[in-house]
Amino acid sequence: MQRKIDHGRDEEAVRRFVERLALDLVATGIPRMPARIYAALLVAEEGRGTAAELAEFLQVSPAAVSGAVRYLTQVALVTRERDPGARRDHYRVTEDQWSQAILQQDVLFTQWERTLREGMEAVGQASPAAARLAETWEFLQLMREEIPVLVDKWQARLAALRASQGRG
Repeated sequence: MQRKIDHGRDEEAVRRFVERLALDLVATGIPRMPARIYAALLVAEEGRGTAAELAEFLQVSPAAVSGAVRYLTQVALVTRERDPGARRDHYRVTEDQWSQAILQQDVLFTQWERTLREGMEAVGQASPAAARLAETWEFLQLMREEIPVLVDKWQARLAALRASQGRG
């Protein structure tokens, strides 16, 4: 989106890839426009772009970009930054975005656990509904225990990958 560097890049193939990846992300529950913006930022040479650059690349309105990046910043996949002296914001793929997005879920899991406990009390501890709620609560407990372990493993793997690419 910023400066053009030719690494054998096929812009038409890149655009098709962005749309395919966006569809895959939509299938996971990410809204369509944020999925397209995220995919476009992933393929940007510097991993960032302005609202105008993203709108031009995706052939959408700047307003559509604005709403989409708001969502992406809330889920920790994108950050907003401004160069010193610049008037335009740039949106950047968050460094280690997946770890940050997953770790952010811990707050939600804690809230859900409290709500599930209330639900178990409301339906009666011995009811089939309470059993289903308890299974959901246990799953969230497992997730909260395992996510930090997985993130640590990922960060070690990411460091090794970056070192092998000379980006350590």
